[in-house]
Amino acid sequence: MTIVSIKNASRHYQDGEHLVKALRGLDLDLEKGEFTAIMGPSGSGKTTLLNLIGGLDTPTEGSVTVSGEEVSAMSKAQRSDLRRDHVGFIFQSYNLIPVLTARENTEFVLLLQGVDAEERRARATEILAAVGLQGMEDRRPSELSGGQQQRVAVARAIATKPSIVLADEPTANLDSETKQDLISLMRRMNEEEGVTFLFSTHDPEVIKVARRVVRMRDGDIESDERR
Repeated sequence: MTIVSIKNASRHYQDGEHLVKALRGLDLDLEKGEFTAIMGPSGSGKTTLLNLIGGLDTPTEGSVTVSGEEVSAMSKAQRSDLRRDHVGFIFQSYNLIPVLTARENTEFVLLLQGVDAEERRARATEILAAVGLQGMEDRRPSELSGGQQQRVAVARAIATKPSIVLADEPTANLDSETKQDLISLMRRMNEEEGVTFLFSTHDPEVIKVARRVVRMRDGDIESDERR
C-alpha cells in the first residue's frame, strides 16, 4: 500500500534576489511499513522534502499525496487536519510542551482529535510503557534526560497511529548509548507495530539499520537503495 506518492515535485523560494531551487522535479513513493533513511549534504533538500510530506509546505510544481489525499491541493486548515490525523513528527529538539507531563504530551494530539479522556489516558500509559517510560508518566520534560524526552516525542508521534512518522535528525542530540536505544525502539515499533518511518539523517547508525536509503543531492534523488 502506497502511503506517500511524490510526482515531479519542485520547491523554489526567493532568498533576496536569488532563486533557491530546494527541490528539482523529485519523484518518490513510500510504502506502508517502510523504514527509510534520507541522507545527503546540508542543502540537498532533505528537510524540504519532509516539510512537503507533512504539509508544512507546498510544492512550487508537482504533487504530493499522503494516504490518498493530495496535500499540494489542500488549504492550510486541511493540511493541519492531515498532520493531526495521519502524520507523526519527531524533531531533534524534541519540541515537547514544557508545562505538560510525559503523559499529557503524549495525549496532546489525541485531545485535538476529540478522543475521550479515559481512552487518551489508557493509550498514553500503554505507549509510554512500550517506549520504556513506565513510572515516569507524570514527569515534565525538565525532569527527564534528553533520551527520555526523545522517547516521549516518539510516543507522541505514534499515539494517533499515523500513516507515517517523519523524523528530522532524531538522534542528533543524543549520546551513543541513548542513540542506540532509540534506534532499537523505533526499529521495534516498525517491525512489531508496522509503523512507517521516514528519517532525515546524517547518522551512520540510523543509515546502517534502515531498510531503504535514499541519497539526495542538489534537490533531487541521487540514488535509492533497498536492502
